[in-house]
Amino acid sequence: QAEAAVESEKTAASARSYYRISDFAIVRPEVGAILKNPRCAAILLGMAILIGIDEAGYGPNLGPLVVGATAWWEEEGSEVGGQRSGEVTPPVDLYARLAEIVTTAPSTNQIAIADSKTLYKPGGGLRQLERGVLTARTAIGGDSEAHWQKLFDEADPEGHRHELPWYADYNLPLPIDASADEIAGLQTCFCSGCEDASVGLIDVRARVVFPREFNELTDHYGTKGATLSHISIALLKEVLENPIPDPHSPAPPTHITFDKHGGRNRYAALLQHHFPGERIETLLESRAASHYQWGPAESRITATFRTRGEEELPTALASMVAKYHRELAMRAFNAYWSEKVADLRPTAGYPMDAKRFKDDIASMQRKLCIDDRQLWRNR
Repeated sequence: QAEAAVESEKTAASARSYYRISDFAIVRPEVGAILKNPRCAAILLGMAILIGIDEAGYGPNLGPLVVGATAWWEEEGSEVGGQRSGEVTPPVDLYARLAEIVTTAPSTNQIAIADSKTLYKPGGGLRQLERGVLTARTAIGGDSEAHWQKLFDEADPEGHRHELPWYADYNLPLPIDASADEIAGLQTCFCSGCEDASVGLIDVRARVVFPREFNELTDHYGTKGATLSHISIALLKEVLENPIPDPHSPAPPTHITFDKHGGRNRYAALLQHHFPGERIETLLESRAASHYQWGPAESRITATFRTRGEEELPTALASMVAKYHRELAMRAFNAYWSEKVADLRPTAGYPMDAKRFKDDIASMQRKLCIDDRQLWRNR
């Protein structure tokens, strides 16, 4: 038995070396294929994946709603979620695993990954968001020196922003408040720290929903809470549904954490709508958290909708991704209207100040024949 255990470990070690990690994409040496899909990567290396999803801009009347998602693998993932006192917990605390390189407080040394409200205050600059978001993007192969339109090409693939005059011709080099050299240095530190911790970031993405689409979806679904849920689960489906190289390989166990969507406690019907071929099992539904599972036992998917979801690192980084896109969108929006209306104070788009801003631009809006549904979110 001891000899068999040693041989098993040798086989596992050989497999781990066979599939090397390069910028936290999985590379098959014999074909040079880069496999950036998180479930594909986890299949090859026998790992579990953790996914976090959160939003920014749910409350405002002006500017877009943005939903962010991040996906990670972790090498210890033999079990993705276990019930304990009615609570499903992820297999590993990534904050503990990455404590050498990650902090939850603003920092000029470590990489701050936390609820975006902790790292960004109006007028305080984008540096902390950029240090986290752009470092993460470069770690999975993104450009360290990108620009506004390229970032939004990924988050708005259908190009809805081009229908809006404040975005159509707008562009800006990124980063804004951090430096490209700073991001490059952090990326090296991040990748090294993740490798040491047997953790990897595989996917970072966002979905931007501008006012006209938001209004149409809210009219269709009946509430803006339902709109947020449908957008969020659709983004999850994008992360999960990329094809895998070997359909006969068992899918890895997966744990997903959403920050709760307003006061909603029940999500089973929404999940069933987006995953019609699965049997969604409800484990628990409560004000604090709601838990669901589906899929075969060896590759179970567990989805949790919980308050303070940003306490889990994948969801915290998703929060930062969403907030960064939202703030970049509002920067463009305010720049456009400030050119059109003299002495106009910028807005963050939240209800009370949004009404002030809308009154201030009303005359110019009529002159430019800009439809309210392009500008104003009704709920």
